[in-house]
Amino acid sequence: MSNEVMGAPTTVERGVDDPIITVRNVNVQFKMGSGVSHVLKDINIDIQRGETLGVVGESGSGKSMFVDSLLDAVVEPGILSGEIVYYPPEGEPIDVLGLKPWELRELRWEEISMVFQGAMSAFNPTMTIGEHFEETLEAHGRDKTEGIERAHQLLTDLHLEPERMLGSFPHEVSGGQKQRALIALSLILEPEVLIMDEPTAALDLLMQRSILNLLYDVKDKYDLTLVFISHDLPIVSGFADRLGVMYAFEFVEVGEANEILGNAAHPYTRALLKSVPNLATPLGEMKQIEGESPNPTNHPTGCSYHPRCPLSDDLCIEEDPAFYDVNTDHTVTCHYWEDAAEEIPLSFAEEEQR
Repeated sequence: MSNEVMGAPTTVERGVDDPIITVRNVNVQFKMGSGVSHVLKDINIDIQRGETLGVVGESGSGKSMFVDSLLDAVVEPGILSGEIVYYPPEGEPIDVLGLKPWELRELRWEEISMVFQGAMSAFNPTMTIGEHFEETLEAHGRDKTEGIERAHQLLTDLHLEPERMLGSFPHEVSGGQKQRALIALSLILEPEVLIMDEPTAALDLLMQRSILNLLYDVKDKYDLTLVFISHDLPIVSGFADRLGVMYAFEFVEVGEANEILGNAAHPYTRALLKSVPNLATPLGEMKQIEGESPNPTNHPTGCSYHPRCPLSDDLCIEEDPAFYDVNTDHTVTCHYWEDAAEEIPLSFAEEEQR
């Protein structure tokens, strides 16, 4: 990539940790006939090198738009603004939103790769899986022989038979095999960051667990940073180092996965935990979250969650909360986060603390 567009924005500084991507004041808007649709709102987060960041929330909360933004892949007429900086292992930081089109194409496969939703439709049915690998290698000017050798190793790491997989058409392999082949394809150019957007949503629970276990091993072997998007909080919490909880197109709680699972501070996070099946919560204590998420063209004033929140009052309606520090590595956007545990108890959280 050209050095002409490299260089971190002056408002973004690397901290004492080691962020591989920093995101500052990122917004996405669509101009609609009924007004402006805000589908990402004031996102500020650091993704640490080597971590697995899980991003969770209800459908329509902005998770996919967040990862599209990391790759400057928001489709028109969406308007993406803010600052996104990628820090490669060597060389100068890269201002992602300032890249030329050809530089962006390189970044998307060679530095930051992504596995989109729907492995079933990700492959061209008229091409073998091996031809997909060859096409990607050729498009990026990589040596095909070396690349196919790497494909063999990746497929083996993911418990697939390389020769059989590379010679098969997509319809000749199962959904779980197709998903693993897609993960291998996303790693063929040796990226530093792998983004996975609901990658196991169409698979049964056993296959989901199997793929996550394999992915965990691959992450360690190839020293990857993972961003894992899902609506399934129990799946993500057992896999991620940190969790970012999204509601109404913004992060409302960020912290270590175990900390959030056992000490969630935002009323929405606690309601989300209470609404999903788990072994420690009796069925009678499970409860769906009442109400609906805000319309992107009509955000409520103040805290976006206040219309559904049992703790809300006039302050919540009038003033949008900033992030409060629950502890050193745990932040939350709620004026009354200290009262959330008492108002929305979680029996499994009590078990974790014993």
